[in-house]
Amino acid sequence: MLVLGVDPGASATGYGIVARSDGALRAVEYGSITTSSSDPFPSRLQHIFCRLAELIRRHQPDVAAIETLVYAKNAQSAFKLGQVRGVALLASVEGGLAVAEYTPLQVKSAVTGYGAAGKSQVQRMVQSLLELHEPPRSIDAADALAVAICHHHSAALRHLMRGRG
Repeated sequence: MLVLGVDPGASATGYGIVARSDGALRAVEYGSITTSSSDPFPSRLQHIFCRLAELIRRHQPDVAAIETLVYAKNAQSAFKLGQVRGVALLASVEGGLAVAEYTPLQVKSAVTGYGAAGKSQVQRMVQSLLELHEPPRSIDAADALAVAICHHHSAALRHLMRGRG
């Protein structure tokens, strides 16, 4: 299974594509889609959409796992973040992907075992779980990889639970 993880952000949207093969998780590609605050916001949304659509076309993941909005510094930030999430959802659905959504608490719990883990803890666990030589430099990319890992763990758990029922 190939999962595209997305950590939406107006200035930097993290993405991470994680594959599971022979029971092991590996990072296929990850990074950040950055936009300039000096550009009009609709153009920034278009840039994020186009980059996500291109990643989906190139890698053809099975599912997109997108982090949900739980907290924003202010209403304006929440609106912008919601719009970026909408663009990520649209790019995923337009690309024919199933979509799963996870809260930051779910992601941190799945990756570190602790829902209040800090950013550096998430980075280190992502490095460990994906056997990377160094932690992802971009916090947004690390968070996106964590979202993809969370989905892999959730899918594996659902598969095990189906086998019992």
